[in-house]
Amino acid sequence: MRGKTGRGPTGTPSPGGGHISIKRSEPIQNRLLATLPPGELARLSSNFEQIDLPLRRILPPARGSVGHAYFPQRGIVSLVRPMSDGTMVEVGIVGREGFVGLDVVLGGDMGGIQEMVQIAGSALAIPTAALLKEVDRCPIFAARLLRYGEAMLIQISQTAACNARHTIQERLARWLLMVRDRIDDDDIAISHELLSMMLGARRAGITVALGILKTAGLIANRRGKIRILDDEGLEAAACECYRIVREEVERLQT
Repeated sequence: MRGKTGRGPTGTPSPGGGHISIKRSEPIQNRLLATLPPGELARLSSNFEQIDLPLRRILPPARGSVGHAYFPQRGIVSLVRPMSDGTMVEVGIVGREGFVGLDVVLGGDMGGIQEMVQIAGSALAIPTAALLKEVDRCPIFAARLLRYGEAMLIQISQTAACNARHTIQERLARWLLMVRDRIDDDDIAISHELLSMMLGARRAGITVALGILKTAGLIANRRGKIRILDDEGLEAAACECYRIVREEVERLQT
């Protein structure tokens, strides 16, 4: 079923606006939701609708009476910071290990950070009001969201340090591994242009970094797609930031 004029099946504006696909039959793939007790998950599920996440879609803010939070099922959402020169730099990524809408749960504002779909997929969208109601009602759910929030803050701070101290190829290796962990696939659909935006580097620098990793036998790449050939070797080529963020996410989600 495809929404019309940006309106959902109940006649209310669809999250994200525009035309979206509703697929209610897909099982829960979001890992944060999957860790909830079955009874809590069953009650939560009545508040969700599944939507498509088209490439480069900017998700609307979760704040406000018609806002939504998003729990990715597939794909990757980037947290990006727009700069005054019109460029954007990635400060964090969200896959099916987490959710988009942390500022609402924390009762604050992400300070100009936007959420952009970096790898197309789908998500479970929940109205902000329903999310906050469930947070108040279910301590287990609230604790899961806050622990993920802690992991995200660690990721953002580590990304800032990484961008300041490490080479492009180290950062690229880290980024590829982080995406691989979130999509469970060694094939990553991404353009040089988008990589340049995400890593805050010139396209020429991205081309050189890809060439270094390819010559080392760690990846293969062709137009619009990168394949990881040697994940252990790629992890060795990455900076320590990958391991730090991965271990924190694993620790906080157990």
